[in-house]
Amino acid sequence: MPQMAPLNWLNLFISMLMIMLTIKILVYFNFSTKIYKEKNKNIFMNNWKW
Repeated sequence: MPQMAPLNWLNLFISMLMIMLTIKILVYFNFSTKIYKEKNKNIFMNNWKW
């Protein structure tokens, strides 16, 4: 029975890490797409000026 405790803690730790990783990936993806859209808008505006 005491041998099960470290395994449970390990599973909990891994699951928390995975959740944090997925959140970071989602945030980074949203941020990168936002920057990409801004760059496209700026390029479009510059082309329109010329």
